[in-house]
Amino acid sequence: LRKNAMVAIHHELNRLAGPGPSNWISQVRRRSSLLSSRSEEEGYNEEEMSYLKQGEDALQKAISILSEQDGWTTETVAANGDKVLSKVLPDVGKVFKLEVMLEQHPDDLYKELVGNMEQMGEWNPNVKEVKILQKIGQDTMITHEVSAETPGNVVGPRDFVSVRCAKRRGSTCFLAGMSTQHPKMPEQRGVVRAENGPTCIVMKPCTEDPNKTKFTWLLSIDLKGWIPKTIINKVLAQT
Repeated sequence: LRKNAMVAIHHELNRLAGPGPSNWISQVRRRSSLLSSRSEEEGYNEEEMSYLKQGEDALQKAISILSEQDGWTTETVAANGDKVLSKVLPDVGKVFKLEVMLEQHPDDLYKELVGNMEQMGEWNPNVKEVKILQKIGQDTMITHEVSAETPGNVVGPRDFVSVRCAKRRGSTCFLAGMSTQHPKMPEQRGVVRAENGPTCIVMKPCTEDPNKTKFTWLLSIDLKGWIPKTIINKVLAQT
């Protein structure tokens, strides 16, 4: 009875909410349900289908996490209102959520983060290099990222191999991802292969000013190595 009541309440809240997180979450879920049939029609092979599914899974899992508004703990709030929240999930561990308002149009941010992804190291001090290993269709790609060295090299070099899923649904843009493996990029000598995911960036026009962007970033990351997770999590919140 409790489960049925919760489902009924959830549907009613979705109906009343109108445009908002519930609205774009349902849009993405409806569109993503067509993935399998569409992929078969477009002639993807088994390996490509696997990457497509991983990307969709990362997006759906990230959306599910972001849609749950309860249980978040405030980690830090900047003077300008930028806020970092966190939550511990049983099957994922600690995840972080950054919420900011950016003075940029969502299209410009999407072009920079997706279209110019390999140039990220030019402006992001935490990234040394991003390379696209493979593109599958318009929405999915596999990337190799190398993190920049920390001062004093306290945290040694880390790299990531990720499958990324980029979606546009109306005026809302998504960039989700999670760790994967790829034959072009086995583990490198002298570099710790870290893991991430699910991660997701959501870019939505500000209601009051469509030239500004409500920017939400979900981060889940395991840097591996010898440093205790308590220290890593504290540093991640600040970073």
